[in-house]
Amino acid sequence: MLISIARLSDIRIRDIADEIGITERAAQLIIADLEEAGYLTRSRVGRRNAYSIDPGRPFRHPAEADHDVRALIAIFAGNEVGTAAGEAGKPTS
Repeated sequence: MLISIARLSDIRIRDIADEIGITERAAQLIIADLEEAGYLTRSRVGRRNAYSIDPGRPFRHPAEADHDVRALIAIFAGNEVGTAAGEAGKPTS
């Protein structure tokens, strides 16, 4: 889910669900969970939602809690993620 959003910050939930093979409802629940945990911030842009990722958030699992999601996103989304929320998907210089 984070990888899809990192690739395209204004992707529709329907498109995310299709891309990863889950229902729209399941995608909505995951996004709500990621928002509540602080990984995502949602904002309205016209009639659509735009998402920004906080790449400094650590992984949830205790075994990986000393790592943040920045490296994972960089590997799978094919880009470096900025250090502040709102810079997701933007290459760093």
